[in-house]
Amino acid sequence: MLRLMKYELRKTLNVKLVLAAVTLIAEAAFLIGYFTRNETLYSLTALLLFMIASTGISVIGLWSLIVLHRDMNTRQGYMLFMTPNSCYRILGAKILECGLSILLAGAFFFLLGFLDVTLVMRLYNENIWQFLAEMLQTLNERLTITPANVLAVLFWLLSSWLCSVITAFLADILATSLLYGKKWNWLVAFALFILLNIGINWVILRVPATMSVVAQFAIQGVIGLAFSALMGYISATVMEKYLSV
Repeated sequence: MLRLMKYELRKTLNVKLVLAAVTLIAEAAFLIGYFTRNETLYSLTALLLFMIASTGISVIGLWSLIVLHRDMNTRQGYMLFMTPNSCYRILGAKILECGLSILLAGAFFFLLGFLDVTLVMRLYNENIWQFLAEMLQTLNERLTITPANVLAVLFWLLSSWLCSVITAFLADILATSLLYGKKWNWLVAFALFILLNIGINWVILRVPATMSVVAQFAIQGVIGLAFSALMGYISATVMEKYLSV
């Protein structure tokens, strides 16, 4: 499994290096603007960093989906299914690599954002905790700044995105397996993705809003992970039946 994960990491490494390089350049520009008190520069680069952070995690998941699609639809990628590894191990390695990448990227961007916002708040003698509280309350008016609340929200966000990525995995695998070679199989995959997301969100939204905020976000995150595990298993089973050679 570790060897397969290293193989998957190599296939997705370039996009992560580009993302890291762009982040490093934007952060350097932000710090230059901050220490030279160039408000225009650090304001623009702060906005740029926010955009990089918000899209960066999405890009990691989407690129994993692109790699999976190529593996199933190109001769070079299809060689992977001829190795002495079951589809459960192959897909499991893809999901674990994607999940760990999303987790690490989320933690990195959160810490970087927290440090940058702290610097800006000090410059204007503002309370960073009040700022963060207002940000959290845009998600849920009952949220307050506590370590438990912050961790619960982060867990929910990351597990939700991972669930969306694996939902896309399943939709693509089903469409490719059943309609291999058809030019319009992407349309079927997209329709399946939408329908699966509607069903998953319906279940997640059944979590009572009357419980504590931490419990609500934590349970929703656990449900997302449970769906991820279930869809991962179904995806690997379909791959084993239709794509394994």
